[in-house]
Amino acid sequence: MVEIYGKKATRYGYSEALVELGESNPKVVALAADTACSVMVHLFAQKYPERFIQLGIAEQNMIGVSAGLAVAGLIPFATTYAMFSTGRPWENIRNTICYSNLNVKIGGSHSGITVGQDGATHQALEDIAIMRCIPRMTVLVPCDMIQTKKATIAASKMYGPCYIRFGRETEPIITKEDTPFEIGKAQVLKEGKDIVIFACGYMVYESLMAAELLEKSGISAKVINIHTIKPLDDKAISAAAKECGAAVSVEEHQVIGGLGSAVAEVLAKNYPVPMEMIGINDVFGKSGIPQDLIRSYGLKDVDIAKACEKAIKRKSR
Repeated sequence: MVEIYGKKATRYGYSEALVELGESNPKVVALAADTACSVMVHLFAQKYPERFIQLGIAEQNMIGVSAGLAVAGLIPFATTYAMFSTGRPWENIRNTICYSNLNVKIGGSHSGITVGQDGATHQALEDIAIMRCIPRMTVLVPCDMIQTKKATIAASKMYGPCYIRFGRETEPIITKEDTPFEIGKAQVLKEGKDIVIFACGYMVYESLMAAELLEKSGISAKVINIHTIKPLDDKAISAAAKECGAAVSVEEHQVIGGLGSAVAEVLAKNYPVPMEMIGINDVFGKSGIPQDLIRSYGLKDVDIAKACEKAIKRKSR
């Protein structure tokens, strides 16, 4: 039985971390692009108004201002919807932030298909791909509210550009306050020997549920939370593939360029095994109830379990 320690949206974890950082680190400043309440940054603004800047719907300008603040020695957290914090200012992030290796943190809320009714224009399904391909950029995709808080605090303590991806919808909390978190270190949440499931974000929960389904069929699945897409934990991924002999990647993102692609790059170099990828298959999203969309796009536990069975069958070919 998957243990759940409550339910809360991951954006709350980001917000709580920012408020704590405001108290502990006077260099932390927050910027928003007309979505402060939606992405929960308004709580930081209420407590530290002198360290909050509202830029309006001007994401490129928000990144430019963040760069200036970083040059001045501050630690800016620039936050809005993931679609607009990464897609609209991509050139500014690449050339101004990453090329100069500035200490800017970018928060991407409302990510993935689960932003639901906002529709395709607001569903960031490509943000992992376009962030991880930029040199010097760290990419974090925490699995629940508690881990999002830890990831945000950890991002403040590392130097350099960092993208933190989180969501709007209420999600199960599957880690605890004392669960270790370290940037770049994959997290084994369930041991298994027949197949390894690599997952990130909300899909970690669905993967744990899939592992339960597989157990009923006598299949032992290992589940690894890849909360850091870059730098990727190559050693843990290769070791798990060697141990289980087959793999499935699971993400709420396009299968092209995201977690699955990153894992496949590692396995192709170090230990190739049969692999299936669960994610959005080269199509745009659509408006709908979040869980209906998860089901419609084949991201449920049953879909993950089927992919695992398919990968296991390929072992014997």
